[in-house]
Amino acid sequence: MRVFILDFDGTLGDTTNIIVETMMQTIDALQLPKRTREQCTAMIGLPLKKTFTELYKDFDSTVVDDDMGERCAETYRRLFDQNNTPGAVPLFPKVRETLLELHRRGAMLTIASSRSSDTLNGYMKSLHLDDIITYIVAADNVTNAKPHAEPVLKTIAENNLLPDDCIVVGDTSFDILMAHNAGVKAVGVTYGNGKREDLETVNAEYIIDDFSKLLELC
Repeated sequence: MRVFILDFDGTLGDTTNIIVETMMQTIDALQLPKRTREQCTAMIGLPLKKTFTELYKDFDSTVVDDDMGERCAETYRRLFDQNNTPGAVPLFPKVRETLLELHRRGAMLTIASSRSSDTLNGYMKSLHLDDIITYIVAADNVTNAKPHAEPVLKTIAENNLLPDDCIVVGDTSFDILMAHNAGVKAVGVTYGNGKREDLETVNAEYIIDDFSKLLELC
Protein backbone atom coordinates (compact mmCIF):
# COMPACT_ATOMS: atom_id res chain seq x y z
CA MET A 1 0.00 0.00 0.00
CA ARG A 2 1.31 3.45 -0.87
CA VAL A 3 -1.65 5.65 0.14
CA PHE A 4 -2.97 5.70 3.70
CA ILE A 5 -6.38 7.34 4.24
CA LEU A 6 -6.40 7.98 7.97
CA ASP A 7 -9.18 8.72 10.41
CA PHE A 8 -8.23 11.29 13.06
CA ASP A 9 -10.39 10.89 16.19
CA GLY A 10 -9.53 7.65 17.95
CA THR A 11 -6.92 6.69 15.34
CA LEU A 12 -4.31 9.46 15.34
CA GLY A 13 -5.56 11.80 18.07
CA ASP A 14 -6.78 10.75 21.51
CA THR A 15 -9.89 12.91 21.50
CA THR A 16 -12.28 10.61 23.36
CA ASN A 17 -12.29 12.50 26.66
CA ILE A 18 -12.80 15.96 25.16
CA ILE A 19 -15.52 14.71 22.79
CA VAL A 20 -17.48 12.79 25.41
CA GLU A 21 -17.21 15.56 28.00
CA THR A 22 -18.42 18.11 25.45
CA MET A 23 -21.31 15.85 24.41
CA MET A 24 -22.43 15.46 28.02
CA GLN A 25 -22.14 19.21 28.62
CA THR A 26 -24.27 19.78 25.51
CA ILE A 27 -26.91 17.38 26.81
CA ASP A 28 -27.00 19.21 30.15
CA ALA A 29 -27.08 22.65 28.51
CA LEU A 30 -30.12 21.71 26.41
CA GLN A 31 -31.75 19.74 29.26
CA LEU A 32 -31.97 16.55 27.23
CA PRO A 33 -32.37 13.09 28.80
CA LYS A 34 -29.11 11.82 30.30
CA ARG A 35 -26.87 9.52 28.29
CA THR A 36 -23.95 7.46 29.60
CA ARG A 37 -20.31 7.90 28.61
CA GLU A 38 -20.49 4.56 26.81
CA GLN A 39 -23.50 5.67 24.78
CA CYS A 40 -21.76 8.92 23.84
CA THR A 41 -18.52 7.15 22.93
CA ALA A 42 -20.38 4.82 20.57
CA MET A 43 -21.45 7.84 18.48
CA ILE A 44 -17.92 9.10 17.80
CA GLY A 45 -17.16 9.08 14.10
CA LEU A 46 -20.58 10.23 12.90
CA PRO A 47 -21.27 13.73 11.55
CA LEU A 48 -22.02 16.09 14.43
CA LYS A 49 -25.79 16.52 14.04
CA LYS A 50 -26.26 12.80 13.37
CA THR A 51 -24.25 12.09 16.52
CA PHE A 52 -27.10 13.52 18.59
CA THR A 53 -30.04 12.26 16.53
CA GLU A 54 -28.60 8.72 16.68
CA LEU A 55 -27.87 9.12 20.39
CA TYR A 56 -31.63 9.44 21.03
CA LYS A 57 -32.85 6.94 18.46
CA ASP A 58 -34.54 4.91 21.21
CA PHE A 59 -36.63 7.95 22.19
CA ASP A 60 -39.61 9.49 20.44
CA SER A 61 -38.32 11.29 17.33
CA THR A 62 -39.53 14.62 18.71
CA VAL A 63 -36.99 14.50 21.56
CA VAL A 64 -34.12 15.20 19.17
CA ASP A 65 -35.65 16.08 15.83
CA ASP A 66 -33.83 17.80 12.98
CA ASP A 67 -34.07 21.25 14.57
CA MET A 68 -32.86 20.00 17.95
CA GLY A 69 -30.05 18.16 16.20
CA GLU A 70 -28.92 21.50 14.75
CA ARG A 71 -29.10 23.11 18.21
CA CYS A 72 -27.06 20.26 19.65
CA ALA A 73 -24.41 20.71 16.95
CA GLU A 74 -24.22 24.48 17.50
CA THR A 75 -24.01 24.09 21.28
CA TYR A 76 -21.40 21.35 20.98
CA ARG A 77 -19.20 23.50 18.73
CA ARG A 78 -19.33 26.41 21.18
CA LEU A 79 -18.49 24.23 24.17
CA PHE A 80 -15.81 22.31 22.28
CA ASP A 81 -14.02 25.55 21.44
CA GLN A 82 -13.94 26.35 25.16
CA ASN A 83 -12.66 22.88 26.08
CA ASN A 84 -10.09 22.67 23.29
CA THR A 85 -7.19 24.11 25.24
CA PRO A 86 -3.54 23.59 24.17
CA GLY A 87 -2.47 20.01 24.85
CA ALA A 88 -6.02 18.73 25.31
CA VAL A 89 -5.59 16.28 22.41
CA PRO A 90 -2.37 14.21 22.29
CA LEU A 91 -1.36 11.72 19.63
CA PHE A 92 -1.66 8.04 20.51
CA PRO A 93 1.58 6.14 21.20
CA LYS A 94 3.84 5.50 18.17
CA VAL A 95 1.63 7.56 15.83
CA ARG A 96 4.15 10.33 15.16
CA GLU A 97 7.11 7.98 14.66
CA THR A 98 5.11 5.70 12.38
CA LEU A 99 3.75 8.53 10.23
CA LEU A 100 7.24 9.98 9.83
CA GLU A 101 8.60 6.60 8.77
CA LEU A 102 5.74 6.01 6.32
CA HIS A 103 6.40 9.45 4.85
CA ARG A 104 10.14 8.69 4.63
CA ARG A 105 9.33 5.51 2.69
CA GLY A 106 7.34 7.53 0.16
CA ALA A 107 3.79 6.74 1.29
CA MET A 108 1.11 9.35 0.72
CA LEU A 109 -0.65 10.27 3.99
CA THR A 110 -4.18 11.68 3.87
CA ILE A 111 -7.03 12.15 6.32
CA ALA A 112 -10.76 11.45 5.98
CA SER A 113 -12.57 12.71 9.08
CA SER A 114 -16.06 13.55 10.31
CA ARG A 115 -14.51 16.54 12.08
CA SER A 116 -14.90 20.05 10.66
CA SER A 117 -12.03 21.41 8.59
CA ASP A 118 -11.23 24.33 10.92
CA THR A 119 -10.54 22.19 14.01
CA LEU A 120 -8.93 19.44 11.92
CA ASN A 121 -6.50 21.86 10.27
CA GLY A 122 -5.82 23.34 13.69
CA TYR A 123 -4.84 19.93 15.04
CA MET A 124 -2.60 19.27 12.05
CA LYS A 125 -0.66 22.45 12.88
CA SER A 126 -0.59 22.09 16.66
CA LEU A 127 0.47 18.44 16.43
CA HIS A 128 3.07 19.28 13.73
CA LEU A 129 1.59 16.93 11.13
CA ASP A 130 0.78 19.53 8.49
CA ASP A 131 4.07 18.98 6.65
CA ILE A 132 3.50 15.23 6.09
CA ILE A 133 -0.30 15.02 5.72
CA THR A 134 -0.76 16.12 2.13
CA TYR A 135 -4.54 15.91 1.64
CA ILE A 136 -7.54 16.23 3.98
CA VAL A 137 -11.25 15.51 3.58
CA ALA A 138 -13.25 16.99 6.46
CA ALA A 139 -16.98 16.81 7.17
CA ASP A 140 -17.64 20.12 5.45
CA ASN A 141 -15.82 19.00 2.29
CA VAL A 142 -18.38 16.31 1.38
CA THR A 143 -22.12 15.94 0.99
CA ASN A 144 -22.18 12.40 2.37
CA ALA A 145 -20.08 11.61 5.43
CA LYS A 146 -18.95 8.24 6.82
CA PRO A 147 -19.90 5.46 6.37
CA HIS A 148 -20.68 6.68 2.84
CA ALA A 149 -17.88 6.15 0.33
CA GLU A 150 -17.64 9.82 -0.70
CA PRO A 151 -14.63 10.84 1.47
CA VAL A 152 -12.55 8.00 0.02
CA LEU A 153 -13.81 8.44 -3.54
CA LYS A 154 -13.04 12.16 -3.33
CA THR A 155 -9.50 11.40 -2.16
CA ILE A 156 -8.99 8.93 -5.00
CA ALA A 157 -10.45 11.18 -7.70
CA GLU A 158 -8.71 14.41 -6.72
CA ASN A 159 -5.30 12.75 -6.43
CA ASN A 160 -5.54 10.49 -9.50
CA LEU A 161 -5.18 7.35 -7.39
CA LEU A 162 -6.20 3.73 -7.85
CA PRO A 163 -8.33 2.00 -5.18
CA ASP A 164 -5.84 -0.88 -5.01
CA ASP A 165 -3.10 1.56 -3.97
CA CYS A 166 -5.12 2.81 -0.98
CA ILE A 167 -6.00 1.57 2.47
CA VAL A 168 -8.23 3.20 5.09
CA VAL A 169 -7.12 3.20 8.73
CA GLY A 170 -9.73 3.83 11.42
CA ASP A 171 -11.02 2.82 14.82
CA THR A 172 -14.75 2.34 14.20
CA SER A 173 -17.06 0.35 11.96
CA PHE A 174 -17.94 3.63 10.18
CA ASP A 175 -14.37 3.83 8.86
CA ILE A 176 -14.32 0.22 7.70
CA LEU A 177 -17.71 0.51 5.98
CA MET A 178 -16.62 3.74 4.28
CA ALA A 179 -13.58 1.93 2.87
CA HIS A 180 -15.54 -1.08 1.67
CA ASN A 181 -18.25 1.09 0.13
CA ALA A 182 -15.47 2.67 -1.95
CA GLY A 183 -13.90 -0.66 -2.91
CA VAL A 184 -10.86 -0.10 -0.69
CA LYS A 185 -9.33 -2.34 1.99
CA ALA A 186 -9.26 -1.24 5.63
CA VAL A 187 -7.26 -1.52 8.83
CA GLY A 188 -9.07 -1.34 12.16
CA VAL A 189 -7.21 -0.16 15.25
CA THR A 190 -8.34 -1.48 18.62
CA TYR A 191 -7.08 1.27 20.95
CA GLY A 192 -9.62 3.94 19.90
CA ASN A 193 -13.39 4.22 20.24
CA GLY A 194 -14.43 1.01 18.51
CA LYS A 195 -14.29 -2.56 19.75
CA ARG A 196 -12.45 -5.47 18.16
CA GLU A 197 -15.70 -7.41 17.73
CA ASP A 198 -17.25 -4.46 15.86
CA LEU A 199 -14.24 -4.31 13.52
CA GLU A 200 -14.48 -8.06 12.95
CA THR A 201 -18.22 -7.85 12.28
CA VAL A 202 -17.67 -5.43 9.38
CA ASN A 203 -14.81 -7.59 8.03
CA ALA A 204 -11.82 -5.29 8.39
CA GLU A 205 -9.02 -6.86 6.37
CA TYR A 206 -6.50 -6.11 9.12
CA ILE A 207 -6.95 -5.41 12.83
CA ILE A 208 -4.00 -4.03 14.80
CA ASP A 209 -3.40 -3.13 18.43
CA ASP A 210 -0.32 -1.03 17.70
CA PHE A 211 -0.21 1.80 15.14
CA SER A 212 3.38 0.94 14.18
CA LYS A 213 2.12 -2.32 12.62
CA LEU A 214 1.14 -0.17 9.62
CA LEU A 215 4.80 -0.24 8.61
CA GLU A 216 4.33 -3.89 7.64
CA LEU A 217 1.79 -2.82 4.99
CA CYS A 218 4.03 -0.26 3.27
